[in-house]
Amino acid sequence: MGTYGSSRRKAVASAAAVGALALVVGCGGSDDSVTGGGKKDGKVTITMGLYGVMGLKETGLLEQYEKENPNVDIKADIAGDEQTYYTALQTHLAAGNGLKDIQGIEIGRAKEITETQADKFADFSDVAGTDHFLPWKESQISTADGKVLGLGTDIGPMAVCYRKDYFEQAGLPADREEVGKLWEGDWSKYVEVGRTFKKDFKGDKVAFTDSASGLFNAMVYGYPEQYYDEKGDLIYDKNPAVKEAWALSADAAEEGLTAKLRQFQPGWDPGLANGTFATAVCPAWMLSHISEKAGEANKGKWDVARAPKGANWGGSFLGVIEQSPVKEEAKKLVAWLTAPEQQAHIFKEIGNIPSSEKALQTDDVKNAKSEYFDNAPIGQIFGAAAQEIPDKQVLGRKDGTIKDTFSQGLALVEQGTARDEAWKTTTERIEKAVG
Repeated sequence: MGTYGSSRRKAVASAAAVGALALVVGCGGSDDSVTGGGKKDGKVTITMGLYGVMGLKETGLLEQYEKENPNVDIKADIAGDEQTYYTALQTHLAAGNGLKDIQGIEIGRAKEITETQADKFADFSDVAGTDHFLPWKESQISTADGKVLGLGTDIGPMAVCYRKDYFEQAGLPADREEVGKLWEGDWSKYVEVGRTFKKDFKGDKVAFTDSASGLFNAMVYGYPEQYYDEKGDLIYDKNPAVKEAWALSADAAEEGLTAKLRQFQPGWDPGLANGTFATAVCPAWMLSHISEKAGEANKGKWDVARAPKGANWGGSFLGVIEQSPVKEEAKKLVAWLTAPEQQAHIFKEIGNIPSSEKALQTDDVKNAKSEYFDNAPIGQIFGAAAQEIPDKQVLGRKDGTIKDTFSQGLALVEQGTARDEAWKTTTERIEKAVG
């Protein structure tokens, strides 16, 4: 098991490095193309820059589109790590070359793109058949003057993934409905369950949850305002929602309820494989990662319960570069990839919750179950969670950077730094990074 986790981590690291390198050197297209895409001999080449597991390639959709459109050739580069990917994207946008025709945009970067890079991306506001998205999803990628710089892929309604066998060993209910009731309505109840788990667990040392930062993100993203207010001013250091999330997450860290494993950082994948923690706050898109990294040996041991409160963590968009030589063809591909049918297909295959309101109403989504997570009715669980997401989420220019910095700060608490000192260090780092 340990070897499996280690080798998978190396594979992901290699994929991230290869993906980042591909972003840096481009796709080897025509010399006069800023994206590597173009038209030649009746054939259209469209390049894509993606990250993580967005499901477009993994579920066969790109291949399907090529079959239905024989004159189209799609070249997709996928970076394993979004931070690496976005750093490279910023470099290429500034240089005006090395870009892809279609670029993935993570929600934490959307505000920065709409405010500082709007002229670099094509407008989707006039594309027919794209009126099926959740209203707040489209607003996140829209500029003040009405340009829509991309179309939504998934959203991130949250639940809690948990190990049924570990809950049983701690004398806790294991049924997903009963588990959800343990902490219904209040994240402090979730931490209280963690205290009970730590006290009563029978077996080798297992932490209640993977990380303090996972809990922090889950709490913060349940509020309309997080790090910025509607005027665009920074409020991260005085927002009661952030302070409450920090305090409770620091409690969990100081009381030894966490495995000190930040999600998607080194050590987390082996932690899943080796079963070193009993719960993880899990947006819908995380299920495919957990099932892959925890592996067949843990199939059926994991289950999914409702989170204490609704929130949205994550989600992405697909944008098209304005200077792309195949701009119209790329926009057509993006509209197809984000259509209700394709979003429902991705959900059915890997669990990414659609941002399409129409897709959310399909039977494929509503009735979906996860075989890996003991046949949990994920369509119902995440569908209900999606309805609890605040109608308006205020995004800020450096949301992604601030989130990452708070995660690093809580890691300091987990390593023994006093919470007040860790808070001071965190706010100083944020101030230095974003002003």
